[in-house]
Amino acid sequence: MKATKEFRLSFTEEAKKIVSQMSLEEKIYLMSGRSSLEDNAEAFNHPSADNHYNVYPYPAGGNERLGVPEMRFCDGPRGVVCEKSTCFPVTMARGATFDPELEEEIGKAIGREIRAYGGNYYGGVCINLPYNPGWGRSQEVYGEDDFHLSTMGIGLLKGIQYQNVIACIKHYAFNSMENGRFVVSVTADKRTEREVYLRHFEECIKAGAASVMSSYNKYQGVYNGMNTYLLTDVLKKEWDFDGFISSDFMWGTRDTVKAANAGLDIEMCDTNFYGKKLVQAVKEGKVSEAIINDAALRIVRTLLAFSRAPDPEEYPRKVIGSLPHIALAKKAARKAMTLIKNDHNVLPFAKEKTKTVAVLGLLGNVENIGDHGSSRVFPHYVVTPVAGVSKLLPNAEVIYYDGTDVEKAKKIAQEACAVIIVAGYNHDDEGEFLSASAEFDRDMGGDRKESLGLHQNEIELIKAVAPENPNTAVVLIGGNMILIDEWKDRVPAILMAYYPGQEGGTVIAETLFGDTNPGGKLPFVIVKEERDLPQVDWTAEEQGYDYYHGFQKLEKEGIEPSVPYGFGLSYTSFEYSDFSFEVKGDTVIATVTVKNSGKRDGDEVVQFYVGFSQSKVDRPVKSLRGFRRITLKAGESKSVEISCPLSKLAWWNENRWELEKMTYEGYVGSSSAAKDLLKGNFTVV
Repeated sequence: MKATKEFRLSFTEEAKKIVSQMSLEEKIYLMSGRSSLEDNAEAFNHPSADNHYNVYPYPAGGNERLGVPEMRFCDGPRGVVCEKSTCFPVTMARGATFDPELEEEIGKAIGREIRAYGGNYYGGVCINLPYNPGWGRSQEVYGEDDFHLSTMGIGLLKGIQYQNVIACIKHYAFNSMENGRFVVSVTADKRTEREVYLRHFEECIKAGAASVMSSYNKYQGVYNGMNTYLLTDVLKKEWDFDGFISSDFMWGTRDTVKAANAGLDIEMCDTNFYGKKLVQAVKEGKVSEAIINDAALRIVRTLLAFSRAPDPEEYPRKVIGSLPHIALAKKAARKAMTLIKNDHNVLPFAKEKTKTVAVLGLLGNVENIGDHGSSRVFPHYVVTPVAGVSKLLPNAEVIYYDGTDVEKAKKIAQEACAVIIVAGYNHDDEGEFLSASAEFDRDMGGDRKESLGLHQNEIELIKAVAPENPNTAVVLIGGNMILIDEWKDRVPAILMAYYPGQEGGTVIAETLFGDTNPGGKLPFVIVKEERDLPQVDWTAEEQGYDYYHGFQKLEKEGIEPSVPYGFGLSYTSFEYSDFSFEVKGDTVIATVTVKNSGKRDGDEVVQFYVGFSQSKVDRPVKSLRGFRRITLKAGESKSVEISCPLSKLAWWNENRWELEKMTYEGYVGSSSAAKDLLKGNFTVV
């Protein structure tokens, strides 16, 4: 990463000198976006590949007279939103890879395309934690666990900033509802705030993130775009953040004076409350010019650093949607594929014996790459599941049927060598929410309001078809947990594909027929009943967030999940042995030998959890505190070492982190389930 915090701070004096030469109007101009809703109305309401939200980098600020480059914003957690770009698997799918090194490579590729478009600011490092998996935009984040979120988010931001693109982490903070996001006030106690919802933001700031985007929602009754506690007290003062804070777009700024005084540096992507209104507020003494100077300094310093840092490469237009980037998208999809069930080793299907394949379900022939909100990418092409199977098996008969007539689907299945049922969600079921209004003539996405299970017609299709053919697999498409208990016993194989990007159909086919050995792990738990989850009113004006959610909530309450966090099968098998936990200095190190005891090469994600049974305060049964993805050839053994700073075992005690001197449990293995873990202990003195 070129523009590190240390490097950025080296431009402080030059930035101060530049700001001192600016008029009040010029300084406030730096704090203002220039892309209005009116100018983009058609793109928002009727998006197409040639005209959509953020089709070009959105400009803000800049000062040509004094040599300050303008900011040029590009959105997109799964690829650059501008024009036609490479579409990677959604962030949740990449979370399932448990591979931060791969995520850094994806960050470099996205940063490369941003630079080729002329952009320099990326708003796609989304690290919000889903309190409930029904959150419509949870596909844009890495999973349910804060440690995993920060580790993967750091990988992405390092890759982005390697290309001298400013990485913006978002949405700060407590943003995990869509339908009520403009009105809801989230409440939480201090430990929940710090240990569960802010810690991953803090870790990304420590890792060098240069920008933060505030969220639409309120926290403790105050809109986050004008929340002094979050923006100034915690972020700028306590965490010593050197970069700038921008608002979420359009409705992320609510009041000129309150936002500026709270520490919001830039109003994006248009100017409604800053600009002339902020100039007037300063002249009337409602906002100190010192606050304006601080914002201007942060903006200028950051832009200077990123524009002056030596580029590692050139950025011609031909890198956009290039073959190497598509290959990387395919690699990410391969590593994300998560095999949930594989009774009797039904998978992989035998290519050479498969003469007829039935692909069933409405999603089997759909270009389904995720939400149609601000994260939507327009690639040059998308491979559907049926297209992927047809390409992989050119000599087989591939029959596609949407499954609307169950009896017809049963007959097709009876005559096929292999049956693939593709089920799950699309952009109408989950995604970013906007309601039809004066500005928008269409509803978009939103939270999953009906159920966290499949649609009833899909459930009936699976129940009816699966018994007709023992070589049947269900492929799940979606951005977070999908309940499976109503039908999972009817089918021998289940593959979670998430939204796998533009090459998703190719990779689904490769995985089902054995060209790819799945190695992904669930970045969320799958519960048996929705009542086992924290309850959320998606349209509430006030929503409390408790300390426990996800797998830690189930463990605390003694509830057995349907599928544990971190679980994923392989076409080979792995054995764990010779484990130990040792404290060295300020680090705890877990060591274990992993052997590929099967007959084919494969990937395994080794997971390190820490337990707190001796704690003087309420703590989780265990927390994820390290992971490492490894590749082992058939028969190969490898000693794996995972280290964790002791500081990450601390709890929040009123106004500081406290590390308890006690004996901790150490767990290492292949998922969060007790049966998949080896257990020991270590002592911090």
